[in-house]
Amino acid sequence: MNVRRFTARTAREALTQVRQSLGDDAVVLSTKPCADGVEVLAMAPEGMQQIERMAASSAPALPAPKTTTRTPLHKPAATDVADDVEQLAMSTLSFQDYVRERMLKRRQEAMKAEAAASAPAVEPRAAEPEPAPLQSRLAARMNAPAATPARHVPPVLHEEVRAAAAEAPMPSLADTATENARSRRDQQDMMNELRSMKGLIEERFGALAFMEKLQRQPAQARLTQRLLDCGFSPALIRKLAESLSPSTVDETAWAASVLERNLLSGESGAALEDQGGVYALIGSTGVGKTTSTAKLAAAFATKYGAANLGLVTLDAYRVGAHEQLRTYGRILGVPVHTAHDRASLEDLLDLLAAKKMVLIDTAGMAQRDSRTRDLLDMLGHRSIQKLLVVNAAAQGETIEDVLVSYRANLAKGVILSKMDEAVKLAPALDALIRHKLTVLGVANGQRVPEDWHRLSSQALVHRALRPTAGNAYRIDASDMNLIFAAPQVRAAANALHV
Repeated sequence: MNVRRFTARTAREALTQVRQSLGDDAVVLSTKPCADGVEVLAMAPEGMQQIERMAASSAPALPAPKTTTRTPLHKPAATDVADDVEQLAMSTLSFQDYVRERMLKRRQEAMKAEAAASAPAVEPRAAEPEPAPLQSRLAARMNAPAATPARHVPPVLHEEVRAAAAEAPMPSLADTATENARSRRDQQDMMNELRSMKGLIEERFGALAFMEKLQRQPAQARLTQRLLDCGFSPALIRKLAESLSPSTVDETAWAASVLERNLLSGESGAALEDQGGVYALIGSTGVGKTTSTAKLAAAFATKYGAANLGLVTLDAYRVGAHEQLRTYGRILGVPVHTAHDRASLEDLLDLLAAKKMVLIDTAGMAQRDSRTRDLLDMLGHRSIQKLLVVNAAAQGETIEDVLVSYRANLAKGVILSKMDEAVKLAPALDALIRHKLTVLGVANGQRVPEDWHRLSSQALVHRALRPTAGNAYRIDASDMNLIFAAPQVRAAANALHV
């Protein structure tokens, strides 16, 4: 086990030296300030394998019988245990001290239990002499001649408790298996503790390094606070702040340009009503799927006529839900068909195959409803393209859950509804950027079809970066330390191209 020492001005530079020298899987043992800045003690991953081999090979030795006919059995010498404790306490690595102390207590309890179980079966012939006290042994060791220096024994992770030899039967296979299982559990517990310690150190050092960088670069601090006020996620903000150049004059304009390049919008391509096809609008309850269907149907009928349009509803759960779409259909002069299962839906699609556009209105279900998967399977026809309707006023965590549950990566695009109700548009755009989804249309009201628009990425980002009122939810500079000191999920914003 080779422990190496690294010193640097900051903790991040020291960790960078550790990774360059020992690799990404290196184990950080301890950190402390020093005259040069920060001192880090680290160990290569091969050292961890050596620890496992040492732990496996350090099992307690079985008592060996002597050649005499009967030999009394006595308890393990207390001075040997104390000597081992004293020797093991010489280690400078705190985590090894903790592991040794815990393993020593467990081994002593096991030895006491074995001695108590075997004591009645053996009759001692004569009392063994008491070992010399610990102070006498230490004094004798200090007064030893200088010509014969004591051999230094390197510390080990597993203690060695030497028991006196005695006549005892060989352990059974069941006892051996139990001891092996206990040893494996102890080794696994030790490895789990080491991994947890390594992860905690990396998380804390990452947060401290980030906050130190913000203090040294005020432009990054201003940009971070501005984006947090707008509602962007810390993962996306961290990615932007790390890529900001110190020579940037206007950090907000730079961030807006990066967000515009990463936000996909259908504004530059053909509109949905011009493309035609079979579209099914899906989404959670109350996001405006039926109203969005009516807006899209009205936009198509205005250009190509109602004769080329087909309307289908699958919403048989709510009372009178299909009547709302039928009302819009009567206004447009288009009949509305109802499908109750996949077979009837496929029959309707064959019947409406000559139509240029077919719109399917689905039932609203919560993203965690068990029927959501059945609905997606029902829409598995090869000709159906799914449009996910997302409430722009929802929380960022809720939008993230909806995108995952409704398999947004398999949809043609996203329709942002309730734009007029959203105080902060940044959470919705943040989720769309990270999942690389295209905004095909937006709805900012209940009017049909006036409140149906196609916005560019620039217009959406400008709307998201617009300052909002409400001082109760404004983040101060002192609050940023609490936000970025929490454990962060890595690679959460890898989709952002700066």
